[in-house]
Amino acid sequence: MTRTAIAILAHPDDAEFLCAGTLVRLKNEHGWTIHVASMTPGDCGSAEHAPEEIARIRRGEGRAAAGAIGATYHCLEERDLRVIYNEPALEKVVRLLNEVGAQVVFTHSPDDYHLDHEQTSKIVRAATFAAPIANFLHGRHLHPPLEHIPYLFYCDPLEGSDAFGNPIVPAFRIDISSVIADKARMLECHESQRAWLRKHHGVDNLVESMKEWGAAQGKAAGVAFAEGFRQHLGHSYPKDNVLAELLGKV
Repeated sequence: MTRTAIAILAHPDDAEFLCAGTLVRLKNEHGWTIHVASMTPGDCGSAEHAPEEIARIRRGEGRAAAGAIGATYHCLEERDLRVIYNEPALEKVVRLLNEVGAQVVFTHSPDDYHLDHEQTSKIVRAATFAAPIANFLHGRHLHPPLEHIPYLFYCDPLEGSDAFGNPIVPAFRIDISSVIADKARMLECHESQRAWLRKHHGVDNLVESMKEWGAAQGKAAGVAFAEGFRQHLGHSYPKDNVLAELLGKV
């Protein structure tokens, strides 16, 4: 049986920052099929290009980044700063989960600096619960419902804190030291974001910023680079930690 993991995050390049190393290890070490999805095409992420042009550029960068590790990119075509928990967005994510047959799902922390991230987290959480329910789409299925609720993992919030600056400590970390070059190669595909982040966020080097955060998480775990996660353990969700079983935790 094909084992499939998908990262559904708000914007192109979020996965490369937050969970790409773990995705690479699942693929390389265990043969998992990997999908990367963004809720938006990053249509606000430029001071130089109009929305539709930067969206076109960033979809291409998302495809290139996923393709660099043999993964598939999807865009759910919501819009930046307009990601809202509503019925159309929820249905899009449910359909995507059913289309790819997801068994492991990654998304944003429920608490984060960016409302697009927090709304994406809520949408994906609801979608993982709904995707196995045959009646949810009221017979309008393009793909069969999932057989069961998938594993759901929340990535670290950016810089590891909530909107008030309070630290959010991961429940466990995955060592990504052996694949940091693959993660960097994926992030390098998002060339359009270097100028934008320099202007709007005051960040000059996209890849180095990612490595600095990965090194900080690695230091906390006694390895060179790591990614942190929390697992959704609410009623009816899987309780075993499949990531720790497959990849080990640090």
